[in-house]
Amino acid sequence: MSSSPKFTNDLIHESSPYLLQHAYNPVNWQPWNKSVLQQAIEENKPIIVSIGYSACHWCHVMEHESFEDESVAKIMNEHFICIKIDREERPDIDQVYMSAVQLMTGQGGWPLNCITMPDGRPFYGGTYFKKDQWKNVLLQLVALYKDDHHKVIEYAERLTEGVHSSEIIEKVTIDQPFTIDQLKKTIENWSDSFDPTYGGPNRAPKFMMPNTLEFLLYANYFRPNPIVKDHLELTLKKMAFGGIYDQVGGGFSRYSVDQTWKVPHFEKMLYDNAQLISLYSKAYQVDNNNLYKRIALETIGFVCRELMHNDGFFYSALDADSEGIEGKFYVWTKEKLQQLFPEDFNFISKYYHIDSYGYWEHENYILMRNKSEKEIAKHFAISEEEVQQKAININQSLLKHREKKVRPGLDDKMLTSWNGLMIKALLDAYDAFGDQEYLTLALRAANFIEQTLFVDDQKLFHSYKNGKVAIAGFLEDYACISEAFTYLFEVSTDPKWLEISLKLVNYTRTNFYDESSGMFFFTDKDDDPLITRKMEVMDNVIPSSNSILANTLFKLGKITNEEFYIETAQQMLLNVSSQLTQFGSSFSNWGILLIHQLINYYEVAIIGKNYNLIKSELRKSYLPHCVIVGGEKANNDLTLLKDRYKPSKTLIYVCTNHTCNQPYEKIEDVITQLQRIR
Repeated sequence: MSSSPKFTNDLIHESSPYLLQHAYNPVNWQPWNKSVLQQAIEENKPIIVSIGYSACHWCHVMEHESFEDESVAKIMNEHFICIKIDREERPDIDQVYMSAVQLMTGQGGWPLNCITMPDGRPFYGGTYFKKDQWKNVLLQLVALYKDDHHKVIEYAERLTEGVHSSEIIEKVTIDQPFTIDQLKKTIENWSDSFDPTYGGPNRAPKFMMPNTLEFLLYANYFRPNPIVKDHLELTLKKMAFGGIYDQVGGGFSRYSVDQTWKVPHFEKMLYDNAQLISLYSKAYQVDNNNLYKRIALETIGFVCRELMHNDGFFYSALDADSEGIEGKFYVWTKEKLQQLFPEDFNFISKYYHIDSYGYWEHENYILMRNKSEKEIAKHFAISEEEVQQKAININQSLLKHREKKVRPGLDDKMLTSWNGLMIKALLDAYDAFGDQEYLTLALRAANFIEQTLFVDDQKLFHSYKNGKVAIAGFLEDYACISEAFTYLFEVSTDPKWLEISLKLVNYTRTNFYDESSGMFFFTDKDDDPLITRKMEVMDNVIPSSNSILANTLFKLGKITNEEFYIETAQQMLLNVSSQLTQFGSSFSNWGILLIHQLINYYEVAIIGKNYNLIKSELRKSYLPHCVIVGGEKANNDLTLLKDRYKPSKTLIYVCTNHTCNQPYEKIEDVITQLQRIR
């Protein structure tokens, strides 16, 4: 920006990078708050609620085409109250108006633009509009609001009722056991949508949906299925080889615009990469495929290099654009690669497909793979080890040259829920690969959250930037942090993390729980009300806050022997079980909880001098059906560790529903027992 911009609006006082991007628009944008909403009522003006996020390419396009245009701004300013929302800061508002737009148009996305009555009830909406289309829509709505006001009110009332009714869950009171047949039907119905050529869903655009793959990994471990196994292996390989993965610097883009994972929508989100670290780490535990290990470690490297603050927490995202061009930072021309690597260009051309397969547009190539290292080694008559080392050297050089380019913008706000996902990712990687640094990083982030994001030891803030916390926590924050801290207790054995997790879930019971449905609202009962109070139930690119919380409650019940937690989780699962069998990919995290009900779910207690060594060794294995706790001596505050210490011995108790076998001393015997899951 120049030192004296022509326009400045009220967003200049905000901290969100997305809102600040619009602070110099000629549109009189305002943030969402009580005074602005009251202004709309007093002036009897409809509201434009425009929602996006800083890394969103099409949000930038609409800003440049429409919101920076003075003729468009004149219409908006004269006839509307204009409110900008960062969807990552205010997912509660985004949920409400996304539901409205989906009901109106059958689809959603960002930018999201919803027109509402002065009291917030929606009556029109859509996603991206071209400039002339946007102007015409606004002028038509102005005329409609003025000349047929009664009709607008009637439609707003019906639409608001539809928003209120969507995702309403009724409490299932039938005493209905969970069955293997439910799991079979879920996978049978779902497998029809598998892409047999490229993996993932059989459609475009193609999102990675890591939780769906984690469910399938668990389901195949429980009941081996060649169709599921082949789909998993194909998907994990094709995502890792595709342009959606940053072959040079590690990390995944948000989604692929095509069915082949070739052309990414280039923004990189913390939540995607955290979940994919967890997924590839667990996949490595299952079959020791070195590709999975490399992808997990490189993605951790990307997150720590480009999204980690010095205080240990993690930023939200990197933009899709640099210099106003999508993907410019990541793509290469053939001429540039020939210039940089005159001797190795033939290798690069073969390895990364600098050919018609890798060509994108405007003489640019997306680096991607389609051949294994074994195939490359055979082509060049060298060893696979030489291929690997040559690729490492080339990537290091490319990374140095890429750093000279103009970097994509960084969304430098910290979101509590997404940091919870990253803490869990680091713990999953620590289990799989044994690198102490990952546990250290997880503890740093957890300590930062404990010291900075808590109020009264149990209430969370949602975001943090520049030393300031903002926005009361949503259910996703409580769910993700309680899940992460429960895992951290298991891995570190520090009871502090269990105590905090229990405080968080107990707070949600008081402030988010809906007795009539047995589910949890997304917003705290003490928050300022919106036009409706939503529940987040369906799993998406991030699992729903209800499903994360239900899985955590189940695990906490196993750790603490509190049946109330387990019963709550089971009731929540029962409420959605009919939808799970029909729409497995949208209820995949619930599917993980379903499998927990169908197997021998174990509680493992390790007590004695060598507990930490044994615990770490056990956790290297893929054991999704276990909680593992430990300590050098008995802990009378925890039933699993109570009265079980024997001097001079390290004993391993394997229990089911808190009924334990005779203790083991050899870890091999324990693993044999734990693998009896059916």
